[in-house]
Amino acid sequence: MSRVAARLAGFGASALLAATAALPALAEEAKKGGMPQLDQSTYPTQLVWLAITFVVLYVLMSRIALPRLGSVLEARQGKIAGDLGAAERLKGEAEAASAAYEAAMLKARAEAQAIAAKLREQSTGEAASRRAALDAEMAQKSHAAEAAVGAAKQAALANLQSVAVETSRIVVARLLGSDVSAAAAEAAVGAALRERK
Repeated sequence: MSRVAARLAGFGASALLAATAALPALAEEAKKGGMPQLDQSTYPTQLVWLAITFVVLYVLMSRIALPRLGSVLEARQGKIAGDLGAAERLKGEAEAASAAYEAAMLKARAEAQAIAAKLREQSTGEAASRRAALDAEMAQKSHAAEAAVGAAKQAALANLQSVAVETSRIVVARLLGSDVSAAAAEAAVGAALRERK
């Protein structure tokens, strides 16, 4: 960098000397009128300044501006690559989380269905046992009721015969005016009942 600066300083000094030497000629040309750029006598100084300006701009661009631009572009490229990597990583994590969520949902549904089936089975078993107990209780009560009805029927029949005997004695006594013995009335009622059966 110091060599380039030394060379530029050398070119700058010689260019300054050339420009200083050309000043009287430029002043003279200005008096003549016309465009100084088109005057052929000033072409060498214009070419010198063109070369100096080109070299200075080239050095500035190649040593200062372009390296800075390159480092900015490299940093930007690195940041973009880092962001893309982070995005890919986050996308993978999101997909993994989504898959884990789906798996958890499927597991929860399966567990819920298993619990529902177990509860359904338990309730069905409990209902069947209750039904069986109720059926047994109803059968027992039915047998007891049938026995009670049979006993009541027998008692009613026994009572009916005694009532029929008493009634027939009272009817005969009122109709015939004579008293019938209990044995005779009982025999007559028994004969009448046997005929009806």
